[in-house]
Amino acid sequence: MQLVIAEKPSVAASIAAALGVKEKKDGYIEGGGYLISWCVGHLVELADAAAYGEQYKKWSYESLPILPEEWQYTVAADKGKQFKTLKELMHRADVSEVVNACDAGREGELIFRFVYNQAGCNKPIRRLWISSMEDVAIKAGFADLKDGRDYDPLFASALCRAKADWLIGINATRLFSCLYHKTLNVGRVQTPTLKMLVDRDAAITSFKKEKYYHVRLALSGAEATSAKIHAAGEAETLKAACEASQAVCVSVVKEKKTTAPPKLFDLTSLQREANRIYGYTAKQTLDLAQSLYEKRLLTYPRTDSAFLTDDMGDTAAGVIALLCGKLPFMAGADFTPEVAKVLNSKKVSDHHAIIPTMELVKTDLAALPESEKNILTLAGARLLFAAAEPHIFEAVTAVFSCADTEFTARGKTVLAGGWKDLERRYRATLKGKPDPEDMEEENTLPELSEGQTFTNPTAKVTEHFTTPPKPHNEATLLSAMERAGNG
Repeated sequence: MQLVIAEKPSVAASIAAALGVKEKKDGYIEGGGYLISWCVGHLVELADAAAYGEQYKKWSYESLPILPEEWQYTVAADKGKQFKTLKELMHRADVSEVVNACDAGREGELIFRFVYNQAGCNKPIRRLWISSMEDVAIKAGFADLKDGRDYDPLFASALCRAKADWLIGINATRLFSCLYHKTLNVGRVQTPTLKMLVDRDAAITSFKKEKYYHVRLALSGAEATSAKIHAAGEAETLKAACEASQAVCVSVVKEKKTTAPPKLFDLTSLQREANRIYGYTAKQTLDLAQSLYEKRLLTYPRTDSAFLTDDMGDTAAGVIALLCGKLPFMAGADFTPEVAKVLNSKKVSDHHAIIPTMELVKTDLAALPESEKNILTLAGARLLFAAAEPHIFEAVTAVFSCADTEFTARGKTVLAGGWKDLERRYRATLKGKPDPEDMEEENTLPELSEGQTFTNPTAKVTEHFTTPPKPHNEATLLSAMERAGNG
């Protein structure tokens, strides 16, 4: 008999359905040689400081630092019943091995091992390691269960992270709270993140707005702009000088440029884009992606990979074909996917990128909650963009000399819309206007040549102000956190 332990009841139900296990008991499901049960998040946790001695029950400067020699663990107060169920199942005489079916990642490994160790179990561990909750993926995973010992390093990493959080959180929080006589929460992640917010706020507060000017020349359909000018009088003098003289085109540079399609989503890029487009917080996006994963509509969300494995070509092609029929913005689109560009096993760590699953076949998108539909559509759209042609355009930079001053005109002509055509279709379906930065308009310059002259060009002065840094939103903060170790 195999005891299968999932991370949540909903996942256990999906596994049971895929394996044909139907007999529901109190806290588990039984049948076909399987007992399928579940944790409820973190059933077992590192014990609080008070567990290490009476002197730690009260916060005091003198008792610091608190450095446990033998770490202690505790069952979460409200989850005792399910832990008792799991412990009894683990020690059942007919259970020969335990399958860790918690989420296939560092945290899932920790959740399972804490329960396994706290229950005093020493039966062999097998590991279910899957990225999708589709029946076919679950069955394939059970046909290829791994030796639990292969994941000892992953557990060691998770345990190290948990202990680091405990040591920094408990000691630093108590230290600063005692020093400043108020509760000040300090954490391994939250405090550096707070520093980023404080630094940005200080930059905004200390910002001093400055006025500057541009002189702009109208040259037969092209507008050429001067560099920044800080004095209004100087700008007006240049304007008058230009209108009384001749502008000469001194160089025209044409460059064919390519913007490659975006990569598939990992969790951070999905969170960033969902915040930018829909205003969802990072936690909301993770919760929505996790819910879609448990509904088998999305692959495993907690991933830092932006590619699929090399053996997923047929899967990706099937999902893309399905999306082309399911997503309204793809109706009539000229699109031939290049699946190979989203495949790269060497760039996949524990899990591949986030994509919708073939379960979409049976799903009416309109029946999903709007927030889940948005995330699923966003992930689907990104898969389509990633497999599309590059965006190709010609960038033209023309430099003019007038009144001994340099002026620049820039133009852009799209040669092949590529993935940006699909993005424009998707953006058109969104409520509200897209961000200005997303609206890259074609700006075609007239045909220009070196030596071309423009006598007495019309000129104007435009007034501008320097702008402060923008406050962080979740999207920019996620980017800053992702690059926190750079530089």
